[in-house]
Amino acid sequence: MGAIELILIRHGESAGNVAATEAQRSGAEVIDIGLRDPDVPLSDAGMEQARALGRWLSGLPQEERPDSVWCSPYLRARQTAELATTQDSGTLQEARIDERLRDRELGILDLLTSAGVDARYPDEARRRNWLGKFSYRPPGGESWADVALRLRSVLRDLDDENDGKRVAVVCHDAVIMLIRYICERLSEQELLDIASSTSVRNASVTRLVRPSGQGRWTLESFNAVNHLESGGAPVTEHAGDENHVHPR
Repeated sequence: MGAIELILIRHGESAGNVAATEAQRSGAEVIDIGLRDPDVPLSDAGMEQARALGRWLSGLPQEERPDSVWCSPYLRARQTAELATTQDSGTLQEARIDERLRDRELGILDLLTSAGVDARYPDEARRRNWLGKFSYRPPGGESWADVALRLRSVLRDLDDENDGKRVAVVCHDAVIMLIRYICERLSEQELLDIASSTSVRNASVTRLVRPSGQGRWTLESFNAVNHLESGGAPVTEHAGDENHVHPR
């Protein structure tokens, strides 16, 4: 037996999201953020989104609320979890931080736009395009397959500690996609088809359910933002872990 529901939450809009989108639009080679990826905070809009998320969680019937919250150690995810859970008057547990939920690491391609990768590492650009998103591992970084491996481990631990319970997981867009890949037992191509057609929106909610607490999960909802719209928070969409773009 294990958990019966996963509530997957992408962090709110971050300062890195804004900087990366602007860099892509302007054709810059480098994303000008001046911070390590783990230290990138939420933008003002991201904070609004996290508070709206918290109001939605607190408005759920008691039996539908998450029993525990697991969270990436990156600042933007921790801020999202903290702002969301403080809206709930203490009925949600403090988030458990787990380094295996961190964003994908890009190694030497960190902070580079697509133009930057092509200009500074043309051999890597060709290798990445040949191998594809799932298998390509930049020097010093991770492939999507690498991230999936660490997520299999954290999902086993989550099941062991949350028998028959609902768990919220605050993390990153690539992590949400790869949890879907593992839990729904998607093929590589099915995963890549979803990723190519959909960007996981900031502070969106994806729900996976498994009433028996074992076996394959079923997708209940994906990338939902109605809680932001009804809560008066902005809806933002920033492409994250693409082949050419920093996954902030």
